[in-house]
Order: sequence, then structure tokens, then C-alpha cells
Amino acid sequence: MQFFQLDHSTTANLGLEAQQGLLSEPAALPPKFFYDTLGSRLFDAITELDEYYPTRTEAAIFTQHGPEICQAATALLGAHPALVDLGAGNCAKAARLFEWLQPSQYVAVDISAQYLQGALTELQRGWPTLPLAGVGQDFSSQLRLPEGLVREPALVFYPGSSIGNFNPEQACRLLQQARQCSADGALLIGVDLVKPHDVLQAAYDDALGVTAAFNLNILRHLNRLLGADFDLRQWAHVGLFNAQLSRIEMHLQAREALQVRWAAGERIHTENSYKWAPDDFDALLKEAGCSNSQWWFDEQRWFGVCLAR
Repeated sequence: MQFFQLDHSTTANLGLEAQQGLLSEPAALPPKFFYDTLGSRLFDAITELDEYYPTRTEAAIFTQHGPEICQAATALLGAHPALVDLGAGNCAKAARLFEWLQPSQYVAVDISAQYLQGALTELQRGWPTLPLAGVGQDFSSQLRLPEGLVREPALVFYPGSSIGNFNPEQACRLLQQARQCSADGALLIGVDLVKPHDVLQAAYDDALGVTAAFNLNILRHLNRLLGADFDLRQWAHVGLFNAQLSRIEMHLQAREALQVRWAAGERIHTENSYKWAPDDFDALLKEAGCSNSQWWFDEQRWFGVCLAR
């Protein structure tokens, strides 16, 4: 197994980025601050919640259509393509494709390098002959892989609707960079679709409070980075649907006036999750230089998996 740590951000640099976000108007933080080791584990727990439909709905699409999807991918790329997994996390979603896709190589990319290394070590035990490589990288601003690492052609896999964390302009830029991972490759991406607002609301504000813990953990992370003294008990998780922008927004709202000089009710914007209509996402793919999209949906059309050249 190979591992590459491409981001060498110092604590000071990360702290400066966090300070700039907190001092902006309105205050906002990029989602990468969610994913320390505890944040990554909390997100894994979120995917098990009854209210959080994206993971199980996408999984059901692959259970029903996985062989067909992988057959369509190999029709574009040929047998045994490389598989590049963006935001790999615990690598479980990509591993489900191995039997059908029979990749010649697996390259996992994730911001949480320590967590990814552990996941790849475990994965290698189950697939001892498959060449594995890990890349520790925050690709939210720029996706780049070590030259010569990825075998051609490659299927770039971006599951879980994480593309929704980017506004349309940012999403287009990321898709353009994903194309550069393999000049003759293809993209397989999970897309969360527009659906009833109450379903969306519950998915990002669950009854057990796991999403709230995930959101609040960003303050715990900031305390380590900045030497700050955020008291998590003074903050409340807010998840809401912005219908005008077709996105879920997550915020942290001050419960009271705080010594860190937050006014009661003032928020820190921590995440967006855009919801797409298939035609609009096809237009985004075309703008990014992708073509010939094929879609698979669940029965309710809550979620889509899209393959594009």
C-alpha cells in the first residue's frame, strides 16, 4: 500500500483560516473543519440514522443496479479500470464495487489522513492482491493527485452526495479537476435530489442529536487549533432548508451573549448541501466538460447515481 500526504497545512495556517472564517460577515467555516478523527466517526454514525436517507438510498441503488452500473462503466473504459475514490472515508462504498468492477487499482482520497490510513490497512486485509494507494488531501479548493499515480483509464467515484457541499460554481470547478485525474476516464457520482422539505429537515436535524454533535464538534476542533475556549453548551445546532437556493444549511447559533463576543442568536454557517434536479445537474456536467450521462434512481427518485464520460 502506498500513501501520499499532499496537504502539509500547519496548525498555524489552519488556525488562520479558521480565524478568517469566524471574522467574516456572516461568520462561516469550511466543512473540512468537521473532519478530525472524532468528526469522521460521528459522520459514520450519521449514515446509520433512520432520518439520514442519502446513504441507505444510494446503497439501495447500487444493490439493485450495481452490476449494470459497473457494466456501463467498463463499456466506456474497458475491463479492469483504476478506481479513484474522492472523499473515501472508511472506503466501504467503493469496496462494494470491487466485485463487479474488478479494478486494477484503488486510489482513495480524503482530508482525514490518519482515518484513511486505518481504513486502507483494514481494506488491504480483505483484498490482499489489489494495489491500494491513499492520498491525504483537502480537495475542496484544488484536486490534484501525484503524477503517474493513477493508471489509465480510471473511474472517478464521488458518492454520498458530497458534491452538494459546493455551490454550483465550486462544483463545476471540482468536476473539471476530477476530469484531469484521468484523461480518458469517466465519473460516477451520487447526487441528492430535490424532495419534500420535511424529509430534508429531519435528515439534518435528527431526533437522536448525532448531527448536532457532529456540527458542535467543529467548535471542539477549533479549541485545539486556536487555543480557544468555545463552550459547546452555549451553542445550538440549526439545520434548515433554504428553498430559494435549493440547499440545506447547517449553522451553530449562540444560545446567549458570549465572552467570545457573539451576540445571542448570531450564527456560524458551517455547511451547505445543495439538492439538484437531474436536468440541472446534467447542465452542470456539460459545463464541466462531461458528456453522455446515464442515471439510475431509487423508486421515489430521492437520489440519483450518474455515470458520465
